[in-house]
Amino acid sequence: MTAAAAAVEILKREGVDQAFGVPGAAINPFYRELKNVGGINHTLARHVEGASHMAEGYTRAKAGNIGVCIGTSGPAGTDMITGLYSAIADSIPILCITGQAPVSKLHKEDFQAVDIATIAKPVTKAATTVLEAAQVPGVFQQAFHLMRSGRPGPVLIDLPIDVQLTEIEFDPETYEPLPVYKPSATRAQAEKALSFLLEAERPLIVAGGGIINADASDLLVEFAELTNIPVISTLMGWGTIPDDHELAAGMVGVQTAHRYGNATFLESDTVIGIGNRWANRHTGYNLEAYTKGRKFVHVDIEPTQLGKIFAPDYGIASDAKVALELFIEIAKEWKAAGKLPDFTAWAASAQERKATLQRRTHFENIPMKPQRVYEEMNKAFGPETRYVTTIGLSQIAAAQFLHVYKPRHWVNCGQAGPLGWTIPAAIGAATAQPETPVVALSGDYDFQFMIEELAVAAQHKVPYVHVLVNNAYLGLIRQAQGGLGINFEVNLEFENINTPEIGVYGVDHVKVAEGLGVKAIRVTDPEKLGEAFEEAKKLAVEHQVPVVVEAILERVTNIAMSKTVDMSDVTEFEELATEPGHAPTAIKALKV
Repeated sequence: MTAAAAAVEILKREGVDQAFGVPGAAINPFYRELKNVGGINHTLARHVEGASHMAEGYTRAKAGNIGVCIGTSGPAGTDMITGLYSAIADSIPILCITGQAPVSKLHKEDFQAVDIATIAKPVTKAATTVLEAAQVPGVFQQAFHLMRSGRPGPVLIDLPIDVQLTEIEFDPETYEPLPVYKPSATRAQAEKALSFLLEAERPLIVAGGGIINADASDLLVEFAELTNIPVISTLMGWGTIPDDHELAAGMVGVQTAHRYGNATFLESDTVIGIGNRWANRHTGYNLEAYTKGRKFVHVDIEPTQLGKIFAPDYGIASDAKVALELFIEIAKEWKAAGKLPDFTAWAASAQERKATLQRRTHFENIPMKPQRVYEEMNKAFGPETRYVTTIGLSQIAAAQFLHVYKPRHWVNCGQAGPLGWTIPAAIGAATAQPETPVVALSGDYDFQFMIEELAVAAQHKVPYVHVLVNNAYLGLIRQAQGGLGINFEVNLEFENINTPEIGVYGVDHVKVAEGLGVKAIRVTDPEKLGEAFEEAKKLAVEHQVPVVVEAILERVTNIAMSKTVDMSDVTEFEELATEPGHAPTAIKALKV
């Protein structure tokens, strides 16, 4: 068979049944084999970067998935670099396959021939241009081994067109995936780690995205319940423990954080971090404020993560699932022996802060405040909802006000944060699990970056609800510029001559969305948000397309965050909740 056919056979035997991409001359032989071999669905993207983000969303939505994105030579590969960067930053395995000029034309400035493997190396676990057709099976086999082993991440395989077309000897029936390597904690290491609890009075667990990657959220909850230790989720670990669990203590950080989460963390004396990387949006740049007076245990699958940000008191290189299994085993023994301290009062104090330190969401202003949008989202979208979003004030406010109850129900590019990510990632997530309702969330600029991908969802009948909060501003950048005393080149407003009724909000997102084949609803009154969300859910089911709900916001809102990138110094720009009616959808009713 051709090397391209062998590659498709391997994809199937590695569990791939879905790919996203855009064909082109240099990758057409691979596409021919996708058609002839069969067994892999393909979604045609409108932009190759969009295909890479669809692959990300597909991987992030379901345990065991590996999203595949495909493009031709030259600009297709460079377009997908952003997706590879986003994937490696968040430890997400995706496979990027690119076409290439013939081997004899490499490094001769051939049409659309670029050294994509060298370009991609810094943002992948491996990037290879295959020069010998007989190596194709081994390169693909190694790619899946690398993506799944250790800290997960993306791989790029570049296939010259003549390599794809060359016939090789390959027996797909006897193909077997390579064993996956994951470092495992020992019993002695686990005992040493838990020994810190014996001297602790106010311990916390910081639950990171590595727990979700290891499919170990149930073990995290079991360990927390067994020890009665409150859990702080990172942004990437949100959903490891349900927000309404009595041991869920909120999120910590300089932006995507809760008042009660930061307050509880600053009262703690011992922190066990599992599958997290002490990201600066969590710790802030003032590491003394974060670390002073606390002992730290750090468990991470990647050995070089230990001590990268600050030196823990004890570190273990281990898969989160293996470590948690040992932690549970030891904690059960210690509890039966009466050795485990009682942290009941400390856990109760965390819930007390959760009930008292809240931000206000209920505002009746027109144009509306963004906080009200999230309040109405909490009412309209239940605990089965999977949220998908990227960066911006919209994402920061979402993390402060929305509720997540399950792992993989908060799909967010946490480190890279490319604008335009949300629409294609939502398509990937909705494709991965059509039975799970997807709600995407964008600010107006994120929405405009890759808006053409809405047509992909219309063509392939991928329904979801897309909440668009529009203030015609680069809101997060405007807020950041405030510290520099400027408001420069962040204004998106203009008077649209074709839609004068929207005033200075510029782009008519409703018309554009409808032109791309999806449904859209514009809301200007916060009292109408609830019925708009309900209508959107019905329209999505009826027409099997995305439905955009655009909320017209006040032009300027400052969302709570630290001006000094210090988690102990967060500025609250809006008035706080002082009565239950100010935060009617808070996890706990406000205690006054």
